[in-house]
Parts: sequence; structure tokens; C-alpha cells
Amino acid sequence: MAMDHEQVLRTAAALLSRKSTATMDEVARAAGIGRATLHRHFAGRDALVRALEAFGIQEFEGALDRARLDEGDASDGLRRLIAEMEPAADLLAFLYSESQLFEGDQVNEGWSRLDARVAAYFRRGQERGEFRIDLPPAWLTEALYALIGSCAWAVMDGRVAKKDFQYMTAELLLGGARRSVKT
Repeated sequence: MAMDHEQVLRTAAALLSRKSTATMDEVARAAGIGRATLHRHFAGRDALVRALEAFGIQEFEGALDRARLDEGDASDGLRRLIAEMEPAADLLAFLYSESQLFEGDQVNEGWSRLDARVAAYFRRGQERGEFRIDLPPAWLTEALYALIGSCAWAVMDGRVAKKDFQYMTAELLLGGARRSVKT
């Protein structure tokens, strides 16, 4: 049976987001392939997690490109980014909670690229007076990741409606990030 590499990664991300202790056998079953086929492509769980990391970074970079953060006001840019990230939110939720990816000297440089791009977006919003200046761009970046991950988990658990993902994530972050104008 031919294996669709991307579909296996998406299936693994969805499963591991719900059950971080899932075995390679469970991943193979969920993907509709045999364990041997999965092991030919991913030697073990660590290799699968690293492949998910590379895939997640690629997905996130694509979302950043499609969101056109330089266009329009910062709030609209954030809404576009959240909308573009939503299809891979479960993957981001899983990766964000995988501490092994962020320890030691083997951290994928892709995370630094992503952080820099998102922080630059928040910094531009601050410079234009759209976002609060008392919250560092690095913190706003982490808050975005955390909110996307948290909302993805809440949707997966059925605690919130999928149709509300973008609204809830954007409004909570913007409600805290917006610079209030005193009259």
C-alpha cells in the first residue's frame, strides 16, 4: 500500500495532540497503514516527532506567507494569521507541548525564524500605535502560540465549537494586546 507522507503526518499530529502517549502501532492504525510501513519512513517515535516538527514549521511558514501581515492594520493581519494557522492548529498544539523539541542544542532553527517573523509583526503593530507597548513582542508571540494551542485542544475535546476557533483566539489576544486609547 502506498503511503501519503503528508497525510500520515497530519493523522499522527491529530492523534498525538489528543493522546501524547500514543504508540507507533496506534499511529500506524490511525493512518491506515501497517506498523512496518510506518517504521520504514520513521525509525521510531523521535524520528516521527522530528518529522512532525519539520512539517509544522513548514505549515506555519506557509500560514505566515499567506496571512500577508504587512497589509492593512495589525488586527486584521492577526485575524488572517489565525485563519491561516487554524488547519494546522492541532499540529502546533502538539509541537508546542513537546518540550524535547526545545531543549539542548538540537533546537530546529525554524522556530527562531518563525518567532522572529511573528515578533516583528507585533513590533510593527506597536510602532504604529495599534498594540500595547508594555508587552514585549516575544511575549505576544508566545501568547499567540499558546492561545492557538489551547483553542485547538478545546475544539478537539468538544468544549468549544470549531466554528468559533478564529473568533475566540483573535478576540482574546487582541483584547489583551490592543493599545487602549484614552479620551
